[in-house]
Amino acid sequence: MEILGATLRVCVDDLEASVPFYERLAGGRALRFERGGVSVAAIGCFLLMSGPEAELDVLRKVAATIAVKDVDEAHRVLTDSGAHVLAGPLATPVGRNLIAMHPDGAVYEYVDRRGGTSGD
Repeated sequence: MEILGATLRVCVDDLEASVPFYERLAGGRALRFERGGVSVAAIGCFLLMSGPEAELDVLRKVAATIAVKDVDEAHRVLTDSGAHVLAGPLATPVGRNLIAMHPDGAVYEYVDRRGGTSGD
């Protein structure tokens, strides 16, 4: 499995107030989208999230987002290595993802930029 990078997940109370700081810090503009009632701004290696507390409580359980070349390959490597896939692979607006719990209990999101659904 080829890991391309990682994104730090940051839950914030006020997305609009937080975005300018992170844009300046990362030297780029935010890519914004909504997912499950949560407003998201992707800026460099930061993924800012703001929304209902119940949704953020779930999101806080995911330690980081890891970009991989192929989510299907990540799925195979993770399960062969003893990880438990909690969700996915699923299609998203920007590719595919899965959520996995490692044997040590840490939970990570794995994403790729391939279009379509699992098995394409």
